[in-house]
Amino acid sequence: MGGGGSGSFLKVLVSNLDVLAGPLVSLAYPLYASVRAIETKSAVDDQQWLTYWVLYSFITLFELTFAPVLEWLPLWSYAKLFFNCWLVLPQFNGAAHVYEHFVRPMIVNQQVVNIWYIPKKGEQERPDDVISAAQKYIEQNGSKAFENLVNKFKTSNPRRSILEEVEVERRARIQRESEAREVNPFFNPDYHQY
Repeated sequence: MGGGGSGSFLKVLVSNLDVLAGPLVSLAYPLYASVRAIETKSAVDDQQWLTYWVLYSFITLFELTFAPVLEWLPLWSYAKLFFNCWLVLPQFNGAAHVYEHFVRPMIVNQQVVNIWYIPKKGEQERPDDVISAAQKYIEQNGSKAFENLVNKFKTSNPRRSILEEVEVERRARIQRESEAREVNPFFNPDYHQY
């Protein structure tokens, strides 16, 4: 008779996992981690959490826009919970991945493709797209000049991606730990305390 109560409590807990864990994963932990990131001198964690908040804003706008449709999807709240876990947990670096591969190309690099554009008669000769402008530049200056132009842009824009920054930070931490082991006598196998 007493065992049924704990079983029903567990059933309620599992059936409402998204409601209970969602705010913790989506808001509480990111808020805590963001405050800690502000207090460190590392730009990597600042970038990680700013990236997360940008993506969280996109998710919230998506939810507000499509709320009537999403109400009909029974697994939406669980899918959102798992997606937010992937974005938030530092083991996955999901926020950095989504930002680097989807958000940054569309907003920073403005690689938005207009799928509704149909050229009118007489507009085909206008060099207002990137490919025709590049072809015209190559015709006028040669392919070597075009390569030099592209390489000049790459070297003048040395900003590393978030994933590269995370990797550099990880290597630096490993190096610091290695150096600390060399200095600390407790990690030295030849150290004998008498």
